[in-house]
Amino acid sequence: MRNNLQWHSATIRAHRDLSPSVREFEIRPEHSVRAWSVGSHLQLRVQVDGRDEVRSYSLVGLPDAPGADEVYRIAVRRAEPGRGGSRWLWQRETGDELLIGEPNNHFEIGVKAPHTLLVAGGIGITPILGMALQLARQGASLRLLYAARRADELIYVDALRAPLGERLCTLCSEAGERLDLDAEIAALPPGGQLVLCGPLRLMDAAREAWQRAGRPIADLRFETFGNSGSLPAEPFWVELPRHGLRLEVPAERTLLDVLEEHGVQALSDCRRGECGLCAMDIMSVQGTVDHRDVFFSAQQKQANERLCACVSRVCGGGVVLDSAFRPD
Repeated sequence: MRNNLQWHSATIRAHRDLSPSVREFEIRPEHSVRAWSVGSHLQLRVQVDGRDEVRSYSLVGLPDAPGADEVYRIAVRRAEPGRGGSRWLWQRETGDELLIGEPNNHFEIGVKAPHTLLVAGGIGITPILGMALQLARQGASLRLLYAARRADELIYVDALRAPLGERLCTLCSEAGERLDLDAEIAALPPGGQLVLCGPLRLMDAAREAWQRAGRPIADLRFETFGNSGSLPAEPFWVELPRHGLRLEVPAERTLLDVLEEHGVQALSDCRRGECGLCAMDIMSVQGTVDHRDVFFSAQQKQANERLCACVSRVCGGGVVLDSAFRPD
């Protein structure tokens, strides 16, 4: 779990289905809602096969919206297959108790850019919603591209239509509609920023398009789900010579979770492959490392010298890692 994370009691005040696969939860903390800003996430302790694990969910909407001083709002997509956290949450009912952390923000948005292009893929709308509403309220220049597989997966679209109007563009892949990132980036004025949240493939495509356009990397902000990759998840082994350990990582669990379960201390924070705190040195690998993070560059991933333990996996074997542990 995140180092020094303080857990607090909370209760599910209400929940509602936003689509066949997404459910919104109102979570009331035992004491008071802590101050937060758009782009923040909330960590929850969930039960998966009898184990305590941690999941991170974006806070939805504006921090000063009606009722935001009473509850946190999150939207959870039921992942099938998945690691089990979303299924556990979908089994919770009104009145059930939870343990939550405090809001934390690794996805802050700049408000002084001459234009902001917001891009959301699927459940990636959850942090983008508040950003779009905040920018619109401030009179900022913006455009939001919101892509999903089907029209019924475009959650929160009704909350965006009135404040954004023609600045909102929705696309459904089943209807043959596709994002043209190169064209959208080319239309950005100098100093314009791209803020994006979605699956890993969308992140990679956006970063490649941004680089092709020669745009400053500081003007690209992104966040990913942290659980999607190039290859299907499968079990793999990990060896840590300094600890004298060889461990098995099941397909439905993360390397970081398994390390923590066996007493291997590893720094961590975002648990979504964004901050790089849990990065570990690769000594050797059998098979293919599926780097599911957005912290390392494409060149660093190709070099296979380090991986983010919170999201990265191995297909076709396992990996030998060096840790910060030094035996007495």
